[in-house]
Amino acid sequence: MKAASFFFLAILLPASNSDDSLPNHVHLLMPHSGHAPPEINCLSWRLAVETDNVRDWDVVPEACEDYVGRYMLGNQYRDDCNAVGDAALGYAASLKLAGDHKDMWVFDIDETALSNLPYYARSDVAFGAKRYNRTKFGEWIQARKAPAVPAVLSLYNQLISLGFRIAFLTGSSELYRESRVFNLKNAGYHSWEKLIFKSIAERGTKSVVFKSKKRKELEEGGYRILGNMGDQWSDLIGSNVGNRTFKLPDPMYYVS
Repeated sequence: MKAASFFFLAILLPASNSDDSLPNHVHLLMPHSGHAPPEINCLSWRLAVETDNVRDWDVVPEACEDYVGRYMLGNQYRDDCNAVGDAALGYAASLKLAGDHKDMWVFDIDETALSNLPYYARSDVAFGAKRYNRTKFGEWIQARKAPAVPAVLSLYNQLISLGFRIAFLTGSSELYRESRVFNLKNAGYHSWEKLIFKSIAERGTKSVVFKSKKRKELEEGGYRILGNMGDQWSDLIGSNVGNRTFKLPDPMYYVS
């Protein structure tokens, strides 16, 4: 997975060997920024988010916007994704597959297979410090420009070579299928067994309920979910979660 350490945001940021310069680069993308007041420790807040101790939050605390931006654009986010990918590959390579084409790995899409970081770095989104705008995000999806998360694309390719069947399970609307198919393939995800979206009727269903139902349907169809990867806890809890789950970092938004 180390080969994937060169992150897609090289298109946004000049090369640097030190995180010391990153705040200035963040400020170029985000002209306004702030520093956390004494009453909030943004590193502790991010830890609480990743461990699901802080739940159902709507926006990144304003005081942590700059911190989240520096984390997402910096080396630590790349390293954290690589660590998750390394652990997942080590587990996958240790398995003996049945050879009947039913051993499956489930991936979420947003902030898992594909990154929306170029969108979240915009000043009107502010790394999640601005409230979610469904219309603007839909326009971003339709632009079909989301790059792959390198650690996940590398894992995907190695899972394919090991013989896993791949399912992409997303809370995105079925209305975006064409755009998402194009974007996934353009980013390097060339094939899959299943690509599952929310129907119009399921739009109001909570993610944990929706994804549990769809994973159950996969297993009822004879597939064995050996691995399950996502950036939200709602991707990884509920029923039929698979033999092992792997969570990628995401302090920019929360999906229940």
